[in-house]
Amino acid sequence: QVQLVESGGGLVQAGGSLRLSCVASTSIWRLGWFRQAPGKEREFVATITWSGDKPEAADSVKGRFTVSKVNAENTVYLQMNVLKPEDTAVYYCAAANIVGGIRNSRNYAYWGQGTQVTVSS
Repeated sequence: QVQLVESGGGLVQAGGSLRLSCVASTSIWRLGWFRQAPGKEREFVATITWSGDKPEAADSVKGRFTVSKVNAENTVYLQMNVLKPEDTAVYYCAAANIVGGIRNSRNYAYWGQGTQVTVSS
């Protein structure tokens, strides 16, 4: 079992920044960030390996969001800059021992409780 605990969400004005953190209870191959807005499906945001390699981000956030992780630490970060109202959602940290399908939420076995991000216009 892997336990994930997110933090760092909140209310911010458009153009602002937030940094989300996710602490994992043990090492696992890949960590991901997903988000779900009201009435919408959960969507991929970003992902990275436990060692901090092979980061990927969705086109909708590329250039604004950065996923990072230090190999010796149990925490993965999502730095979110130039936030837009459409970024408003509950953000979830997820983890899995997978090498393929890394953008598909169904492939992630472990999930955090989520943290709310609200961007006002």
